[in-house]
Amino acid sequence: MQGVERADRKLLDATALVGHLVPEGSTFWFLAEHRGEVFPDQEFADLFPSGRGRPSLPAPVAAAVLTLQALYDLSDAECAEAARCDLRWKVATGMALDDGGFHPSTLVYWRRRLARSARPHRINEAVRRVVEETGILAGRRRRAVDSTILADAVATQDTVTQLVAAVRRVAREVPGAAAQIQAVCRGHDYSAPGKPRVDWEDPAAKDALVSGLVNDANALVAVLDDAVLDERAQAAVALLALVAGQDVEPAEGSDGTDGRWRIARKVAADRVISTVDPDARHTRKSPESRRDGYRAHVAAEPQTGIITDEELTQAAGAVNSDPAVAGRFLAAEAARAIPDGQPATDAPTSSCEWYGDSAYGTGDLRDAIAKAGHVAVLKPKPLQAAVPGGFTVDDFRVDSQAGTVTCPNGHARPISTTGVATFGALCRACPLRQRCTTCKTGRKLVVGDHDALLRQARRDWAQDPGLRERYRRHRPNVERVISQLASRGGRRLKLRYLGAASNNAWLKRRTAALNLRNLIGRGLTRRDGTWALAAT
Repeated sequence: MQGVERADRKLLDATALVGHLVPEGSTFWFLAEHRGEVFPDQEFADLFPSGRGRPSLPAPVAAAVLTLQALYDLSDAECAEAARCDLRWKVATGMALDDGGFHPSTLVYWRRRLARSARPHRINEAVRRVVEETGILAGRRRRAVDSTILADAVATQDTVTQLVAAVRRVAREVPGAAAQIQAVCRGHDYSAPGKPRVDWEDPAAKDALVSGLVNDANALVAVLDDAVLDERAQAAVALLALVAGQDVEPAEGSDGTDGRWRIARKVAADRVISTVDPDARHTRKSPESRRDGYRAHVAAEPQTGIITDEELTQAAGAVNSDPAVAGRFLAAEAARAIPDGQPATDAPTSSCEWYGDSAYGTGDLRDAIAKAGHVAVLKPKPLQAAVPGGFTVDDFRVDSQAGTVTCPNGHARPISTTGVATFGALCRACPLRQRCTTCKTGRKLVVGDHDALLRQARRDWAQDPGLRERYRRHRPNVERVISQLASRGGRRLKLRYLGAASNNAWLKRRTAALNLRNLIGRGLTRRDGTWALAAT
């Protein structure tokens, strides 16, 4: 059942005895005074529908603890220890000096209850309501977007480790699979602990091991193909099939039907890097810098640093790219601007300026921003010339009405239905060929759906110094937000949970804690039942 805080204070109440030691204006001080108003009991009542059992940790206390945990990046054990031994935590949560606190599993219990509820991010929603009531964002119509890679909580696994681990997972999750493994798997004894014993310096021995593991995996998937499985068992079999195909290719001289395999010479675009956390992915900050983990995306109001939206996604995949997530932020911002119950067509339009670096400068995002009635202040993607120092696509003139592309030498070619203009034989005797292309078959130009929009964006960037000045003034401010989000005390944060959903829930709590700290620093107070800032 839901626990509630007592109205009367205990004899050794920490706030009464040592509350004066907690600095006024700190997050601990604020939660001591206002945790019940930020996180009221009624907002969490649906988590305890039965009304039976032992009383839980009171909702304001649990929400305050989860907020502090996200703010200070503590493990469950560290958080429980802080609540037991740290005077600041006792004051913030209303505990007595001799209160033994709670077991670390209590936090697991609360996170699971929240995750399974209809409103899993209600702590974030509560802080959003505080932000709205203060009016700190009123009239501020700028949003800066950025993202950062956060390391996952597991070790990246090689192909052999993943294959063995995936087979063992099937043995655990699928009823009767252990017997099937004994019957059809010959490449390795999967009941033996550790990695297979093989001469890793011998390529032939390694290829033989890989072939055996892949054949075992394929045989096991085939045996279980018609089995009736629950969701967890289906996920285990699907993961086995995935890891058996993502990292291997037929051995030299094989067509894949003779059971000879080798580790592929390239990395799959959406490679699963661990069977412990199948959502973690490879990504690259640059061609030389590879990172593993997840991508945390944020949108923030640049002048105040208030985070207006956030999302944690896999680090790879088109749907998880910076422009794709920014598009979802754009849609959410538009939805918040429409009052409840009012048709979208009747809602007042309030234009926003969206700031982002060149990673966000795609045609799709620019088009979405324009259709929403907002303004894109996005740095254009740099153009690459086919020949160093030669012509770029902006040196070609596109006539969308005539459906043609004219090259720098004046030759016009039609645009095909697939958006390609081919100059072909016209390039053979062209005096500008050395500055245009090195392709033997001549220059080809791809005209995308938003080609005109991108060309105009590049012209505006080059010709409008005011646009560049606005970008330089407001866009860099989001870097500070990213730094606060991804680091603590000069240390880069590492995610503590498995899966995109659990880590996204952590990101929501993290941004809520950062926004609350931001507001407290600006003098957040309660006036006549409403949240306000001291400066206002």
